Amino acid sequence: MKTDELISMLATGVEPVARRATTRRLMLALAAGVPLAAAIMLIDYGVRNDLVEAMFWPMLWVKILFPLVVALSAFVLVQRLARPGARAGLAWLGLALPVLVMWIMAAIAWTSAAPDERMPLVMGQTWRSCAFSIAWISLPVFLAALVALRGLAPTQPALAGAAGGALAGGVGATVYALHCPELTAPFLAVWYLLGMLIPVAAGALIGSRLLRW
Repeated sequence: MKTDELISMLATGVEPVARRATTRRLMLALAAGVPLAAAIMLIDYGVRNDLVEAMFWPMLWVKILFPLVVALSAFVLVQRLARPGARAGLAWLGLALPVLVMWIMAAIAWTSAAPDERMPLVMGQTWRSCAFSIAWISLPVFLAALVALRGLAPTQPALAGAAGGALAGGVGATVYALHCPELTAPFLAVWYLLGMLIPVAAGALIGSRLLRW
């Protein structure tokens, strides 16, 4: 078969991919995963009893917005990495910026506290379970994101998987914040970040194999 004939045959019936197909697929993944993540939080942990009162505390909103911004930035990053030839560009900064802001807040709180008060700011009351709880709650979004990416065309599978993990971790931490009693920046900077990094690492490891094509 001649080369021209082969090209013509391969091109037959090819139709352009619908615009925003990647966004729609990822939105469907979130629509499936977020309610399940919320269900895990409600069944296994429950909403904090003083949530209505806590809504007037600035640190509660910091605790919610920190992972939420990570999730939103990761969503943009996943959209780019899911398409062949697309570059992440400055999207990585969207993940780094909230982490940097939280580290700055944690450093200020740490240095302002008395020496004997510093470790309690970091460890809180739930350090043993916090990171695992975030990772557990993020699992439905993590699996849904990998399924969505599997149906797309990422050319950097490990990075795409890591971005999907960041999306899941951000969602998981945001949902978990409605239960978590901790309100100190050093705690959030360590344990919330660790909880979000667990699905990031898992996504990079699994994505390097599952998303390869």
